Amino acid sequence: MTDISVSSLVKSFEIGNNILDGLSFSVDTGEHIGILGPNGCGKTTLFRILTGEIGFDEGHVAVAPSKRMGLISQIPSYPEGYSVEDVLKGAQKRLYDISSRLDELTAEMEHDQSRKLIDEYDRLLDDFRRLGGYEMDNERSRVANGLDIPPIMRAQLFDTLSGGEKTRVNLARLILEDTDILLLDEPTNHLDMHATEWLEDYLQHYSGTVLTVSHDRYFLDKVINRCIEIVNGKAEFYSGNYSFFVAERQRRFDEKMKQYEKDRAKIEQLTRAAEQMHLWAFMGNDKLHKRAFSMEKRIEKLSASEKPKEARKLEARFKQKEFSADEVASAENISKSFGERKLFSELSFTVSGGERIAVTGDNGTGKTTLMKMLNNEEQPDTGRIRLGPSVRKAYLPQIVVFDDMSRSLYDTMLYECKAQPQQARDRLGAFGFRGEDVFIPVGALSGGERSRLKLCMLMGSEINLLMLDEPTNHLDIASREWIESALSDYSETLIFVSHDRFFIDRFATRIWDFRDGKVYDFRGGWEEYCQWKERQDVFSRNAEKQQKKEAPVKREPRRGNNEKAIERTVRDIEKAEARLALLEKEAEEFSSDYQKLMELEETKSSIAAELELLYEKWEELSS
Repeated sequence: MTDISVSSLVKSFEIGNNILDGLSFSVDTGEHIGILGPNGCGKTTLFRILTGEIGFDEGHVAVAPSKRMGLISQIPSYPEGYSVEDVLKGAQKRLYDISSRLDELTAEMEHDQSRKLIDEYDRLLDDFRRLGGYEMDNERSRVANGLDIPPIMRAQLFDTLSGGEKTRVNLARLILEDTDILLLDEPTNHLDMHATEWLEDYLQHYSGTVLTVSHDRYFLDKVINRCIEIVNGKAEFYSGNYSFFVAERQRRFDEKMKQYEKDRAKIEQLTRAAEQMHLWAFMGNDKLHKRAFSMEKRIEKLSASEKPKEARKLEARFKQKEFSADEVASAENISKSFGERKLFSELSFTVSGGERIAVTGDNGTGKTTLMKMLNNEEQPDTGRIRLGPSVRKAYLPQIVVFDDMSRSLYDTMLYECKAQPQQARDRLGAFGFRGEDVFIPVGALSGGERSRLKLCMLMGSEINLLMLDEPTNHLDIASREWIESALSDYSETLIFVSHDRFFIDRFATRIWDFRDGKVYDFRGGWEEYCQWKERQDVFSRNAEKQQKKEAPVKREPRRGNNEKAIERTVRDIEKAEARLALLEKEAEEFSSDYQKLMELEETKSSIAAELELLYEKWEELSS
């Protein structure tokens, strides 16, 4: 079944400049598709058209009428005084309405046992069970916790949240609504790594349709199974995840370039032959003119093919200063707090030449603070940090500012880097700043452009310790690849904070993970660290389960024939039994999905244990 159909779509915001120019594609139910292309190619415009937020000039757009669609970048307005919990509960309105009607029917049936009321009650109760009514409170907490929406935030007024927090709450709302079609526009921008991994896991098990725009290549590899690239307003298709897209796009480019070069060679051959034919025709054989004209028509057709274009690659490289000592940096028992909030304590480490260290962890755990300490912008509360005497460091902060924000890019290079005029133009050009763009004030640049300019400036110095704080934030995929290209030949010490797992996986040889008030120092790459962490998590879960088994079960004191307590326990037993029955049905549906079955079995075991305690409690109360 087709969920979305787009045919010959045309949209322009300026006369004669179509951002979408004949875009056509279709999406089947359950497909998870990545919408790719450089910034400004029309990805967000397409989403706004699909949701009906804006119109289009030509073409046809159809969304299956029975399907509910949600767009993550759209944040609805809510009534004044609405809390985050109200927003989340609003996503489960249908279940709350059913629950309210069931309470009404229960009251009515105390004095009216008509078949009509009983049938309606049974039907609604079945709907309530089937739609997860008994689990809706747990489900709301599960989604909120997964997306880093803690209880304290759930109690806040929605209007008091930051833009990023509102985005997270809106994503949770869409998930709780069980939307049929999810349009995700940069969904990981305001998520830390933990929340991003939770979202990935959710989407991998999500049976609905997903269209996502993202610069997070690791995320795309995990959640999509097809790519649609928007090129010059039209769609090109790739039947795989992001890594497949990269390899296949290069293969297609190479094939087109090979064909282009083959055509150029054929044109030369035919041109020489046609000239020879015309010469012979002038010498008395007029029939040869006809053959020459035929060759020239073929030359004209071959000449119409354009040379395939490849995105410009970063041409600059870091200047490196060779490091002659063993120790680049060291810390001894450092600690740091801000007021009552302790970031870390008794942290010690040694950094050797050539190491590439990724600093990871949730927001607010102290990663940027540590980087500022290494750059001597912050001091530890206790302990000390030392850099080797021959270290020449460079630091790219998360928020980039320049000495004079009113200066142009060109003047900034001249004044802050002491560059010569032509040298400044060459280095700016190597970083994608060309033509009149170099005369734009640096204060008018986006966050990503400022980071790119700052990197351009850093590359002019000889360095052997490079520190980067979220270097790929705000950058599109092409710009991320530019930075990676520049770093690929840098062999000295690199310390970087990042949530970009693709970037971490490519460069890290050591991980500093800030979590649970500690810093975990792991010597190895990202994939190795993830495997080690999973083994540690499994060990912790097993130890916790064992501890629960050994702990004595706390029971409520005997309450005799307390009828209200008995009724409450019976209701809890019915709910638990209903949840088990629902899980049994799910197990049948996912009989071929081993991972899902394992999850269901773990949940069933937990509910069965809960049910056993409820039976014991009921027996106690009834005796």
